[in-house]
Amino acid sequence: MKNLEIIGFKRANLDGASLSELRESGNVPCVVYGPGIKEQIHFYSPIILFRDLIYTPEVHMVELNIEGTIIKAVLKDAQFHPVSEALLHADFVAYAEDKPIKFEIPVKVFGSSPGLAKGGKLELKTRVLKVKGLAKDFPDLIPVDISNLDLGKSFKVEDLKVEGFEILTSPNVSIVTIGIPRALRGKKGGDE
Repeated sequence: MKNLEIIGFKRANLDGASLSELRESGNVPCVVYGPGIKEQIHFYSPIILFRDLIYTPEVHMVELNIEGTIIKAVLKDAQFHPVSEALLHADFVAYAEDKPIKFEIPVKVFGSSPGLAKGGKLELKTRVLKVKGLAKDFPDLIPVDISNLDLGKSFKVEDLKVEGFEILTSPNVSIVTIGIPRALRGKKGGDE
């Protein structure tokens, strides 16, 4: 996982007018909570610092520097404006390096599927997997190799081989399937 630093400043006013003012001045309202934090810390940070954190599918560990207090965290959630897609709010979860945390890590499909070469359709069923472990052991992405998937076949969570963390998503969940287009179903001998 990559490490990023986000510099933040505490917020005293949590009302709507203050939030609008923060956003108009190029800042993002944020909150951090989790182990070692007695009460949620509300803060804001310049939006420019989120570019490498938000606009990537990869997972990042973040070092929050809130007025000199350093907190290790991961981005839990980001809220965007429905029309402009501007970042409106960010939620961070603090973690301790020696204690496991639960998190979601995105999957990345790679490889050349024989089923796709035959005209099949790639159907991504699950974009993220729930995992548990030490933050330092989390990868940026979980790779899913579809090189052996033929028409109508799926790659399930149970097919993954990972080390250093536990996957909490059910083993029976399909991550990706090579769908059989209607035009090919008759040639294959009917629906499967």
